[in-house]
Amino acid sequence: MTMAQENNTHMSPAAARSGLIGFSDIKFQSIKGWEEYLHEGDQYLTTARRAFANQRHAFTADILYNVIAMAIEKLVMGALMQSGNLPYNHTMRDLAEAMEEHFPGRLGNIRERLLALDAYQEICDLDTYHRTPPTMEEIPAMLSLAMELQELVNS
Repeated sequence: MTMAQENNTHMSPAAARSGLIGFSDIKFQSIKGWEEYLHEGDQYLTTARRAFANQRHAFTADILYNVIAMAIEKLVMGALMQSGNLPYNHTMRDLAEAMEEHFPGRLGNIRERLLALDAYQEICDLDTYHRTPPTMEEIPAMLSLAMELQELVNS
């Protein structure tokens, strides 16, 4: 068997006939380090949960929001990297869109709640930079969202 014939055994029938490789023939591989991202996401979330539960004064609502956002980012990145994919950017909208693209339907109602987190910090454009600090009363919902996401990516 020639090398070309051997390579054709791994292609779709149409690709084998034409000698071309199509998108359906591409097999994604995990991106190195995905386990670390999931682990770091778990650590950020544990930190936020403990700080909130213990009412540590050093952890303001603004700081807790950022720790929770880091947890979410790391968890999503870990899941995407495990599947061999990356988001276009790292806003909550970009992360949610990448999850929907690569895991259609899995986010469910989590998607809209992720998008709502972007409203607290719109920092990508220096001309339209805008921050709205969260209140401590909003933190439990953010923690709940992050824990749901954690469960989703670990399942």
